[in-house]
Amino acid sequence: MKSWKTTLCGILSVIASGITLVALPLLDADPATVPNWGAFVAALTAGVGLILARDNDKTSESVGAK
Repeated sequence: MKSWKTTLCGILSVIASGITLVALPLLDADPATVPNWGAFVAALTAGVGLILARDNDKTSESVGAK
């Protein structure tokens, strides 16, 4: 993992959005509460983008990009 900072932020973003937008609404006692799937998909997309991104202090050559 050459860009560990952005990868870690992406993983934490996916986990946090999964907990707050999906898990908590599904597990609370109120049946009227529904998960916010649209916001979760948006947060998931952003998290995947962070996982695939490169840290700003890394050069293209140091991470193996051509």
